[in-house]
Amino acid sequence: MPELKVVTRDGNQKTIEAADGVSVMEAIRDAGFDELLALCGGCCSCATCHVYVDPAVAASLPPVSDDESDLLDGSSHRNEFSRLSCQVMMTDALSGMTVTIAPED
Repeated sequence: MPELKVVTRDGNQKTIEAADGVSVMEAIRDAGFDELLALCGGCCSCATCHVYVDPAVAASLPPVSDDESDLLDGSSHRNEFSRLSCQVMMTDALSGMTVTIAPED
């Protein structure tokens, strides 16, 4: 099972298991991280699952969709490594990836 390293807003890091094919958001939520709200449940309509992905793997992810980009544009914390965690699916190839939960808007 792929592993995902999650850095919280206060800088603590925890490694969790993430089943192949689930979204990063689902893996983080199911591991009990309360600060990732994911209010829309993964429908790409709220941006409350904003994370920063590991720069080492960012280029290997599928491109940001127009809808995802529009939602991220609403965040004052967007940067070049911003993604909505509901739009990034875990795979064995991403095992070991680090994501940092973005500050709340």
